[in-house]
Amino acid sequence: MMWLIPGAGESGAPGSGFDTAGVDAMARYNQALWRAGVLLALDGLCPPSMGARVFFAGGRPELVDGPRAGAVDAPAGYWIIDVASLDEAIAWASRCPAAAGEAIEVQRVQEFADLAADVRQALARDNDERVDDAKQDGLRRHPVGAS
Repeated sequence: MMWLIPGAGESGAPGSGFDTAGVDAMARYNQALWRAGVLLALDGLCPPSMGARVFFAGGRPELVDGPRAGAVDAPAGYWIIDVASLDEAIAWASRCPAAAGEAIEVQRVQEFADLAADVRQALARDNDERVDDAKQDGLRRHPVGAS
């Protein structure tokens, strides 16, 4: 997963602050990801002022700063790509036409096989219970957590 982190935080309403040359360059970049067959998903995100952050202190949820203006750590968008290595993901991130001061954080999405054996077993048990419940309900559901 690649996160686009803006350099100066939020600068207005959703969709504002874009220039057509930048939008065109980003569209060409996204098209290159698609044509290479590595793009699984992408989205732009609304500014932090339209969201909220829920913090868990002592195991209880607490709204810390509601709609957040000027949050420089909030991503402006993301891409989920399927590549063979971190080096390949970094190469794709390096090709992004990001503006001066922006950054792209590259993180690997955790897969079922990455989990400890006891966690995989617990998820498999939970999955089996959901499938059994679905059968009893007469519904067709897709298992979660199995790959």
